[in-house]
Amino acid sequence: VKPMTPRCSVPKAVPVGKSASLHCHENEGFPKSTYSWYRNSEPLSADTKSNAKSHNSSYTLNPATGTLVFHAVHKGDTGRYSCIATNDAGFAKCEEQEMEV
Repeated sequence: VKPMTPRCSVPKAVPVGKSASLHCHENEGFPKSTYSWYRNSEPLSADTKSNAKSHNSSYTLNPATGTLVFHAVHKGDTGRYSCIATNDAGFAKCEEQEMEV
């Protein structure tokens, strides 16, 4: 079963240095969906070590739960965030939401 459009929650504004949690979830898809996050249409790597662009960003991304947690946000984390739920039957994307730091 193809995932339905996931529900995304993105904080509107976060003070520099504070933590921020972004959530993405849908429960229609079977098999269970995995989640990927995008900032300004660029994919955020689940493995922050291998991604040169995110070397100054401290976040953890859990593809199984759809949770993206920034441990200490900085100005560079400002942007439009969206999430895609994917399974064997297809994928669905939530609306982009702005997060300001």
